[in-house]
Amino acid sequence: MITVLKFGGTSVGSAEAIRRSAKIIAAGNGGRVAVVSAMSGVTNHLIQFLESDNARTDDALALLIKKHMDVANELLTGKLLKEFTKGFNERVDSLRDLLNDKGARSDPYFNDNISSQGERLSVLLLSYILMSMGRESVSLTSEEAGIYAAGPPGLGTADLQKTSAGLMMNVKPLILRGVIPVITGFYGRNEDGKPLTFGRGGSDYSAAVVANGLDADCLEIWTDVDGFMSADPRVVPEAIVIDEMNFGEAAELAYLGAKVLHPRTIEPVRMKHIPVKVKNSAKPERPGTLIHHLRAPKNEMLRSVAMKADLSIITVGSSEIAYRPRMVARIIDKIADAGVIVYAISTSLSTVALLIHNLDVKETLKHLNLLDPTDVERIDVKSNMALICAVGDDLLRRCGVSAEIFGAVFEAGANVELISEGASDVSLNFVVPTDMAIGVVKSLHRKFVGG
Repeated sequence: MITVLKFGGTSVGSAEAIRRSAKIIAAGNGGRVAVVSAMSGVTNHLIQFLESDNARTDDALALLIKKHMDVANELLTGKLLKEFTKGFNERVDSLRDLLNDKGARSDPYFNDNISSQGERLSVLLLSYILMSMGRESVSLTSEEAGIYAAGPPGLGTADLQKTSAGLMMNVKPLILRGVIPVITGFYGRNEDGKPLTFGRGGSDYSAAVVANGLDADCLEIWTDVDGFMSADPRVVPEAIVIDEMNFGEAAELAYLGAKVLHPRTIEPVRMKHIPVKVKNSAKPERPGTLIHHLRAPKNEMLRSVAMKADLSIITVGSSEIAYRPRMVARIIDKIADAGVIVYAISTSLSTVALLIHNLDVKETLKHLNLLDPTDVERIDVKSNMALICAVGDDLLRRCGVSAEIFGAVFEAGANVELISEGASDVSLNFVVPTDMAIGVVKSLHRKFVGG
């Protein structure tokens, strides 16, 4: 049996947290593989350095050195501390050389290389702490493990076939010998061997990719919450933990607002029916949420309500656009050229409405304005919108679902600006003004979930 365990930044962010995570890894039976994020705050620190015009390399490194060495000095002693310090200093020296290399900054993957350095330090630290507990362990970078990725800088996608071959060759033999590999999350290597990150929060996705490549029996995501909730507890204090979900429900919630998992985590494990457990590393005794494909229907109207704020609706008007499919294709192409994520699309006879993040509006308009002006009558923007994601069982097969849900929206006094229904049988998504979103979530949760 092989279990892949992923630990986020807060789960390795302090001496107490990393000791707790190491105990969780060491306590299990069978083959164990850990995938680890950078210590909390490290990646942000590195990105801030990249964005600063006058930051000094030594100042940037001083914080990283102190953060890691404080933990090492507290948890390691003797030979292990000496060996860790030697390996750690070598990695810091490599990072210093990279930051001081002015020529390296012209490489399009330079930012990916720098922003992924925190993981290279955290895996080394966790591996030595496991050894201090009597478990044989080895730290591996994504390059050493054989995690392959393709795509533009900052937006990599794992090559699952090549990654599986790499993991079977580089990682599986270690597992069979009883060694615990601790692997960097967040990034893979492209075909040129350069680091390519999977986007912020991409360590969840990395762990799913590792689980897929090793044909793991289970993926455990250890984080700082008790699992998926029926709503954001900061918005709905009476929200409850969802004990069991199917892959579709978890994917919808992750994509449309719930911050428990990176949105791309589900697909690599769903492909091979690998169950996922989401648990709290600070409270490992709690059951958490189990995600798999066999969940029995519970005949619940709604199981969870999530929201994603800071969105805008861009409406492109063109005469009888419904009868001009190539025009629709050109609009979508321009959005793709801008590298913008579209959260929902709605069409009518003469308009196409697209839901995007507020921060992407400027770049989107820049690309849409390249369309032939004779084809576009107008482009409108409606900002400060929020997407509500209502997840439940077989929503498409239930008669009157929309009426009941929008009745609760009416009770909250909100106007629905856009609807996305039918794309998934487990969710109904719609857009309301941001200032009404919390009221809508509370109304839906109170009426259909309880509390």
